Amino acid sequence: MLDFKLSGEEPKKEVSRGLYDIIIVGGGPAGLTTAIYSARDGMSVLVLEKEGAGGLAASTELIENFPGFPEGINGADLMERFREQAERFGAEIVEFEEVTQVEPRQAGQIKVHTSMDQVYEGKAVVIATGSQPKKLNIPGEAEYYGRGVSYCATCDGPLFKGKKVVVIGAGNSGLQEGAMLLEYAESVDFIEFLPHSPAEQILQDRTMNHPKSRFFFNHMATGIKGDGKRVTAVAFKDRNSGEEKELSTDGVFIYVGYSPYTNFVEDLLALNKWGYIVTDPKMQTSVEGIYAAGDVRANNPAQVTIAASDGTKASLAIREYLQELKD
Repeated sequence: MLDFKLSGEEPKKEVSRGLYDIIIVGGGPAGLTTAIYSARDGMSVLVLEKEGAGGLAASTELIENFPGFPEGINGADLMERFREQAERFGAEIVEFEEVTQVEPRQAGQIKVHTSMDQVYEGKAVVIATGSQPKKLNIPGEAEYYGRGVSYCATCDGPLFKGKKVVVIGAGNSGLQEGAMLLEYAESVDFIEFLPHSPAEQILQDRTMNHPKSRFFFNHMATGIKGDGKRVTAVAFKDRNSGEEKELSTDGVFIYVGYSPYTNFVEDLLALNKWGYIVTDPKMQTSVEGIYAAGDVRANNPAQVTIAASDGTKASLAIREYLQELKD
């Protein structure tokens, strides 16, 4: 006979998964570099990544300014090398397990809770969760996400071969991804809020002189229109004259900046007014034993080389810190 419980299911119990020298939250360039240095130094290292290892860098079609690759390298390929190097030295990498809470040191350990009802304990923790694309929050953006609205040309660009595309944002990310879209699309129109492009000159040269591109500076997007199934147009206006305009399009790629992924530590660590983690030069946060590295850190340019540098600094600082704990 089956035994049914009328009172409902019992709540899930969290399972403790043991003690590590270092737990790294985030598997992008900063997190993986920390893992490489720390595991090579003989520390027990766990990397927890809520998606696939590699972070935003893995979704970049071509990285041309990482030393050692004169012809450039695909972002996913570069991040796979980072991962292989970390695992070679013994780092444990767990993907698709999101961290939901970090508890400050108690009885000598820091506890890290995840969405899979697991609890990991570490002597030190590194927050390297990076950032995520900002939303415009205009009509139609959420409705047509995945149906013409995208934040990743590397992921979705090939779907728009021979079609009209609009890129909102003409900074580094917008022009870098837009350059790739120009290889596929019939045309690419760029809408930029500022009266100029803040992107690197090499990216401006590649896109602004391209026969398939047009630029609308000092304009702002006001809405994304569709037929109920797919995107059909973008509404925008001239910031000087106020003139309302519309572009017919098959796809909209949005690059208007990034926001840090820090919601799970916002009540624990000191953050700046934009939500980025404040650290000292050794990557130490406001809470003992918890460090931060990469794009999630305040006043930090979003570059792979800088994220890797942060990871190196965090590892070296933690080595000293763990030695002090031992002493």
